[in-house]
Amino acid sequence: MVITPILKTAIMKFRYILPIAALALMTTACSDDEPAGNPVIGYESPATKACFGDNIPFTVHVSDADVALSTLKAQLFFGEEMVQEQVIRTKENNTDYSGEIYVPYYANIPDGTATLRFVLQNINKTVTVEEYPVAITHPDYPYLTLVADGNEYRMEPQGNGLYSVTASFPQKIKATIVAPKTGENGNEIVFGYESNAVVVGAEGQIPFSNASAGRYTVSFDTRTFATAPFVVLKVNDTEMTGIDDNTARVDLSLMQGQAITFDGIAGISEYWLDPDWFATDADGNVTFAAASGSYRIIADQKLKYFRVQALASGAPASLGADATGSIWVIGENFGKPSLANTTGWVTENSVCMAPIGNKKFRLTLVGGQQISTGSINFKFFGGALSWDNEFDHTTLTSTSPVVLIGDGNGHDKGNLYLAEGSSLKEGVTYVFTIDLSAGNNAGVLSVEEK
Repeated sequence: MVITPILKTAIMKFRYILPIAALALMTTACSDDEPAGNPVIGYESPATKACFGDNIPFTVHVSDADVALSTLKAQLFFGEEMVQEQVIRTKENNTDYSGEIYVPYYANIPDGTATLRFVLQNINKTVTVEEYPVAITHPDYPYLTLVADGNEYRMEPQGNGLYSVTASFPQKIKATIVAPKTGENGNEIVFGYESNAVVVGAEGQIPFSNASAGRYTVSFDTRTFATAPFVVLKVNDTEMTGIDDNTARVDLSLMQGQAITFDGIAGISEYWLDPDWFATDADGNVTFAAASGSYRIIADQKLKYFRVQALASGAPASLGADATGSIWVIGENFGKPSLANTTGWVTENSVCMAPIGNKKFRLTLVGGQQISTGSINFKFFGGALSWDNEFDHTTLTSTSPVVLIGDGNGHDKGNLYLAEGSSLKEGVTYVFTIDLSAGNNAGVLSVEEK
């Protein structure tokens, strides 16, 4: 939860009691002939205690013998900060007004004493203020309910506000937690998810995640709102930011040959590590294989691979006039981590070639796995995730007798295709390299079998 300076102040001061039943009377009259009046508050049987999430009911008798009344305000303070207010129009004099005020439920606020303040004002703006202490504690729920995918799981108390349930769950579940109404003035409380934090009343679901599917324990602390398991994904000890349910990203400055570590990623041994970006030795150690620079690593937990993009000023890098940045690939008959994820003619699916230094860029594909063996149809762009700066047969030539570049005669300009009667080999690695050392308009494509 993002804590504002006001809320921080409230948290810090919540343990301290404001002056009890203080009475302030301020008089303002329109002229010397108009009486100031004397608003009188009668609050009998005041509430002395409540729980976070409760409604505090009140009945207040209000009167002014000389001047008509205007408003009655009920205000709740945590320390010196007002956290809730109810305003009642007092159309009738010398009568009772009833209402209730909600006690907000936030994370990391200790039990303490709040202040219930009543402010009564007449039409001449004369004001009477009275304050009453209310002891606020965390509710002691008999159980909580975890609601996930239409199923309900009873979470049992473990002490000190902690609740948990152990059951068979998927590796990732999205759920809300529901606390039952307790006490005469309690409310059912729904703990949801908003702005990467658990928040009372939020409509979003809490994204629990475990290292793997199976039987594990889900827990929730009603005092701190801490949840578990809540696996944090990291690359080189830097936390990744969630993009959606299946992907997360992190931006890093990396050196060629630098060690790469992955933490918190379920099933990491099943991930395909793209050889354009990662090198793995016999002991399983991973190092960065592209040129030194700034990069975005995107963990795709559904497809189980890491998509990497070159960056410039924090955004995917287009090809610069000096051949900095990168080249992007769009089209058919190829895809990473496999042909099941064919790139297609969709700009947001563009594959970033790995800069390898000396104005060269690399794309590595295995026949029958990341590239079709019978036909190919893709092309290169200088614009990041866009159709901009398209390479064609006038700006890019091929040294390969098998992989050719279309010139508009039977094949679209700039599109790669296989020479007539040629095919790629199943299981053979093909390294596509573009060399721009002679300039961006004089690129040379080579295709090497490995």
